[in-house]
Amino acid sequence: MLHLLYILAFTVIAFLAVSNLIRSLITVSMDSQRRYTPKGKPSATQQINGKNAQKSVHPELLDDRGNPINEPLLVMRSVTVEDARQQLDALYNSSPSQSQEKGEES
Repeated sequence: MLHLLYILAFTVIAFLAVSNLIRSLITVSMDSQRRYTPKGKPSATQQINGKNAQKSVHPELLDDRGNPINEPLLVMRSVTVEDARQQLDALYNSSPSQSQEKGEES
């Protein structure tokens, strides 16, 4: 009797999982087919309502004149392991707690 209860419970759970998967696939499919308007042009609903709403841009993405920047926001240079180790050692040795630990050992 207990085996039948387990089989029934897992069948219900499997059915719910598959139905949720199908519902999610349909939602993603509908979102991927949605048409977006090009930047700067108002959508059809905005044109009908007479609203020309502009999206606000974060200030860090603008240059001194207020124009959007077209350069990478994060530039990383390659560092060797030795350089990284030396920089970490320098940070560790210059920390305030490092001087206290030396004083406690004496």
